[in-house]
Amino acid sequence: MRQITKKSPANLDWIQKQGLLAVKLSQIFALRPDIISLEKCKQLQTLYSKASTIPTEDVFDILKEKAPDSYHDGIAWFDVEPMAAASVGQVHRAKLKSGEDVVVKIIKEDHEKKFKRDVKRMTRWLRMAMVLSPKLRRVGNPIALLDHVQDYTLRELDLRNEINGAARLQAIKEELSSDFPMPRLRFPRYYPEISNRHVLVSELVTGDTLEQGIEKSSLQWNDLLELFRIHGAYMFGVGTFHGDLHPGNCILDLDGNFVFIDNGAICDTPRKVSESLFNFFYHLSSDNKELAFEALISLAERRPKPANVEKFKMEMHEIYRDFENLSVGEQSLTEVMMKTVREAVEKAGADFGEEGFPIIRSLMYMDGLVIRTHPEVKLISQMGPSLIEFRDGLGLGD
Repeated sequence: MRQITKKSPANLDWIQKQGLLAVKLSQIFALRPDIISLEKCKQLQTLYSKASTIPTEDVFDILKEKAPDSYHDGIAWFDVEPMAAASVGQVHRAKLKSGEDVVVKIIKEDHEKKFKRDVKRMTRWLRMAMVLSPKLRRVGNPIALLDHVQDYTLRELDLRNEINGAARLQAIKEELSSDFPMPRLRFPRYYPEISNRHVLVSELVTGDTLEQGIEKSSLQWNDLLELFRIHGAYMFGVGTFHGDLHPGNCILDLDGNFVFIDNGAICDTPRKVSESLFNFFYHLSSDNKELAFEALISLAERRPKPANVEKFKMEMHEIYRDFENLSVGEQSLTEVMMKTVREAVEKAGADFGEEGFPIIRSLMYMDGLVIRTHPEVKLISQMGPSLIEFRDGLGLGD
């Protein structure tokens, strides 16, 4: 946290030497210019795809030891220079003997044992700290965040989960195709017959990641709206979605399609939570704050006493005073949501559960993208058409 929050540049090499947990937590802050400086965000964003790489001889040792025999029989050419490197693995260009251009992703080292030990140690420390705020155990609290990071990171360490995760999301897309088509979403082609848990071979997708689009100032507002429409359909309409869709995990290809990569971390959120959050945003975008606040109260096991409801709504009206007239550059949606969640838990008894945090985290990523690229946008009103489409096409709403 000192490296993340200090004014001077963070020592990225030092952060990476602390292990996967330190890198994952740093990545969460990389899109929060409302919390840390814009310069620090830009620096931390390099951890998405420009992390430290491993020596060439180690790459060949890993492939020799870990790759299946079918991999060695199927690869005609392999580029020893990695085209990208993230916390868990790194990616190399290659060509199959059958002629297809592909990428080969390898797990850089055996992270699992140290990662689990670090999570256990940090959880023990946080449990002591959480004694001071016991009500926050039920919502987006540090322990819930840590559990979520542990869950999707451990799944990332088995590359076969990427194939299975993409298949799940593709099946949902096809199931929704008649009521809610998503023609601009696609997933890479994978080659399971020459892949295993340590080595993954997939299609070479030509285009820029959203992270590169941020750097080039090339991301159009209509594209971000379409990404929200797609990702929101999974989050709110289905409750099953890509749990780590940061800017390095989505490519805008040459045909204008969104290609979701690193699909190993698929999250499932209880229907009660996803629908309540949908109702909250839908009514908020319609400027019906009373119904929006009622949507959060519905997350409580039983309705609070009238006096507590009144106190909660008074606090909420204060938080959302003039909210619809402010741009994301003036008022971060994430910052407001954190205040909202706290009030909903403490005043109204709402229970988001640890399963609710992945949606909040995904909204943080979307909010951060808008702040970095189009800070002048009034996000909640711009979300309105998509929320109406969720209601009509996905059957959501009160």
